[in-house]
Amino acid sequence: MAQIAEGDILYQNPLASAMDIAGWRMEGDGTTSFPQGRMRQESLRPPEDGQDANIVHWCPEVFPDQVAISWDFWPLHDPGLAILFFAAAGCKGESIFDPSLAPRCGPYGQYNNSDINALHISYFRRRLAGEMLLHTCNLRKSRGFHLVAQGADPIPPARFARGPYRIRIVKAGPLVQFSVGLGKMFLTLFEWQDNGEDYGPVLGGGRIGFRQMSPLIAEYANLTVREVELDT
Repeated sequence: MAQIAEGDILYQNPLASAMDIAGWRMEGDGTTSFPQGRMRQESLRPPEDGQDANIVHWCPEVFPDQVAISWDFWPLHDPGLAILFFAAAGCKGESIFDPSLAPRCGPYGQYNNSDINALHISYFRRRLAGEMLLHTCNLRKSRGFHLVAQGADPIPPARFARGPYRIRIVKAGPLVQFSVGLGKMFLTLFEWQDNGEDYGPVLGGGRIGFRQMSPLIAEYANLTVREVELDT
């Protein structure tokens, strides 16, 4: 495993009140609330609406490459699925909010087979019957539906979850490293090196966004983005 040295904080947000998410963009019919002093997300549509019931909530900041992204996560109600998009940008380098890009409102195809590039990790998968049999965390690269890395999902179902579960993603050039922590215990679940050939060029910086599949209800807090260096 690569040795990661964390540096200066680039962005820090407690996600504790509506003021903390001023400027964030919700795509899809979703809502946020703060009953526990942390950001609760849920869809306003029933799961029977399929992909139209899903949401993506974008942070407005554009982050460089060479970062560690971490946050606290509490699953409150499943089934459902939680994803983080990161290194997200238009396929030609545009902002993902550029008006020339195709509209997005939650369906997955608008994110993995349209005009944006991104990496995304599904770190809480409790939506489909097959996902219940063996819990995994999946890293995909898009544009496209490229499954490039996979590891175990240690977070229990919502009824057993206590949290907070600390999620950490390192994006440093071709390297992606993914970890989950609880208290003093921290597990690195996978690491992937992009060769820049099999699935297109290595992605750089970009935006991050929290995606949820209905009917998941989850809470988020203490989002932090730090500079990182790889120890050699």
